[in-house]
Amino acid sequence: MPNMQRQASQGRHNGKQRGPDNVVSLCERRRAATPRIVRLSPEYDGIELLYANDRQPDKLFSLRVLAWAMLDNGEVTAMVPWLKSVVRAPELADPLNGRWVGYRLPDSQYLFTEAPDYKVSELSAAVDFFGDQEPQQVPDTIGTHVVFSDDGFHTISLTEVISWQLDEDGEVHAMIADEQRITRTPVLPGDPCLVEAESQPDFRYFFQHGIANRIKDQDPEALAAIATLAAD
Repeated sequence: MPNMQRQASQGRHNGKQRGPDNVVSLCERRRAATPRIVRLSPEYDGIELLYANDRQPDKLFSLRVLAWAMLDNGEVTAMVPWLKSVVRAPELADPLNGRWVGYRLPDSQYLFTEAPDYKVSELSAAVDFFGDQEPQQVPDTIGTHVVFSDDGFHTISLTEVISWQLDEDGEVHAMIADEQRITRTPVLPGDPCLVEAESQPDFRYFFQHGIANRIKDQDPEALAAIATLAAD
């Protein structure tokens, strides 16, 4: 861990001229307030994030974890697509005052609140090797879909997320295939045809594959949920 922290510090300052010690930009203050993501590791074993809300306080809900993220302060947390962005577990917020409560191994009652040790070790080693400003693109492993609508949800379309791009600023973006630019299949992470989903003017929400398939099947409850989101 000390090696990772030293290399991360060097990576942030190499090639950049700093101003006077008493001058701090607003951008630097915002980054300091929210630790920057420096590396991602996809979740391949089906670990789930658990959350609760006020409507059903005695029940826990689950989402499959997309990836684990190492922050520039050395912490590791889970990432999940949530409504209009991919969020860190502690920042998850539900319209019914939902909140993150922990993680669960798939199909088990084993609950925990800290990132698995093997993921922490993997991410630490990766940051040691690559540094903390290397752009990264990881595959979507949980079947995330993007909901698009350009007419106020009278009609919608669903598009699969191919990968997630971690940029130099520590921001994570969903990457989808631009069908007009596809030159080879399958489309893999890093393909030139990929574009950021959130930058598209008709981007609305993210859904994991279970909800997306229910929407495709015109499930009444799923369509009712879409209607509720459209009214927000």
